[in-house]
This record gives sequence, C-alpha cells and structure tokens, in this order.
Amino acid sequence: MTDSVSTLDARSAPPARVGRPRFRWTFLGVVPFFAFATLFLVIPTSYLFIGSFKDSTGAWTVQNYVNLSGPVTSNAYLTSIEISLVTAVLGGILGFLLSYAVIAGGLPVRIRTGIFTFSGVASNFAGVPLALAFIFTIGRTGFITVFLTNVLGWDIYGSGFTIYSKLGLEIVYLYFQLPLMVLIIAPAIDGLRKEWREASENAGASTWQYWRHIALPILMPSLLGATILLFGNAFGAQATAFALTGGFINLVTILIGGQLSGDVLGDQNLGYALAMGMVAIMGVTILAYSWLARRAERWQR
Repeated sequence: MTDSVSTLDARSAPPARVGRPRFRWTFLGVVPFFAFATLFLVIPTSYLFIGSFKDSTGAWTVQNYVNLSGPVTSNAYLTSIEISLVTAVLGGILGFLLSYAVIAGGLPVRIRTGIFTFSGVASNFAGVPLALAFIFTIGRTGFITVFLTNVLGWDIYGSGFTIYSKLGLEIVYLYFQLPLMVLIIAPAIDGLRKEWREASENAGASTWQYWRHIALPILMPSLLGATILLFGNAFGAQATAFALTGGFINLVTILIGGQLSGDVLGDQNLGYALAMGMVAIMGVTILAYSWLARRAERWQR
C-alpha cells in the first residue's frame, strides 16, 4: 500500500526544472596557452606553408619543393638525420644505463639527487656557451688537448680528430642528449615494481630472462619514445652547430638560416620549403612519441 501511494505521489509531482548550465570561468586558464600557440606556432607555420608555394615574384609554384631533391639540400637533410640518429641512439643507451645505475644501484640520496640535478642543468646547456666550453676543453689549444699532448704524449689532432668535424659535433650533442635521456627514462625505471622481479625469481627465471621477457618489454615503449624525443631535440638544434663549426657542416637548420639571411645567394621561399620539411619530420617525431608515451602509461598506472 505504501509503495502505491509513493508511486502516485511521484506521478502527480510536477517535473523537476532543469537548471540552466552554469557558466564556468575555469577555461580562462588555458587562454594564454592557446594564444601563445597561435601567435608562435600556428601563424608562423601558416606563413611558412604559404611562402613555400611562392617564388621571389609572389607567383604560386611548387619549384621550391622540387629543389629539395638537389644535392645540397638532400645532403643537409641526410647529415642532420645521421647526426640526430647517432646521438639519439648513443645518448639513449648511455642515458638508460646511467639512470638505471643511479636508481637501482643503491647510491646515497645525496649522490642520486646531485646526478639528477646536474642532468637537469646539462640537458638545457646548449648553444654558443656549450660550443665555447668544448672549444676551451678539447679544442686545438684546449686544456685537455694540451694535457694529453704534453703529459701523455698523445696528440689527438695529429691522429686526425678535430672538434670542428661531424664526429666532434656528435660528441658535443651527446653532452645534452645523455642527461636528457636520464631525466626522461628515470620515471619509467622507477615504475618497475619489485614484485615483478621477485615473482620471476620465484618462478626460477634468471636475470637475463627477467630482462628479456618482463623488464625490457615494459620499458620498450618508454625507451623508444625517449630516443625519438632525443632525435627531435638534435634535429632542431642550430646554434651549437653554427657556433662550433661556423656553418661548414651542411645541416638543414644552418642551410635554412643561410637562405633566410638575405644575402646574395639567399632564397627565402626555398628556406620556407626547407623549414616545412623540418616541420613534417618533427611532426612525425611528435606523433610517434605521443603514441609510445600512451603505451608506456599503461604500465605506470
């Protein structure tokens, strides 16, 4: 009887008024981000895209993209990709080993904190100061070069090495690539649970089997994503290479600067096309990193 009365009351009651959605002001917090992205990313990229399809007279053309297949421009892309791959792979491997040694090696907290603090500083130390630091260190008259020559009798420049070569540039790039890898991969290594290692040992698995079948498959998306991020970091570098080599190494970033500098041999529209090629490569890099980062998050929850 009570249920029947309740049902009748519910049917006879007037329908509840649907409140008007309240206006939320929280979206204002992202307005500066979208304004910044529009001013410094969307508008410049659109300007580059339009300019890459025009010639010096303003007429529409695709010749700028055809010229990208020339020997100078194609060599610039290949050289940039080669240096980026070498430093990304070496920096990824060495950075992973260093990060794992710091986290799993049982180091004191002060040493561990010091290493991560140095990695944060070194990963952002680039450009002209970094180039000058290496010139003063292992340049032709750098103090390490002089020490090796006068004390150990080893003239590294006499054996063919020079800091102003492609090999020297890769060594300089590793200075900020390796610590950047340490910072990126450390959370993933911290995410390896001790229970997984204990369970594998209880099941009779060796250390190699644990890494082969458990740890590496879990870390692989993070490792690949971090390596891709290092590739993009090196591919977009320009100031360090220009300050170190004076532009004698044919990198795509230096070539773009030469085309846009306004000298006699400069072609701004070709520079725009070169820049759009970099945008395409960096876009693929970011998409690959984002996809791998999402896969890595499944094991870090």
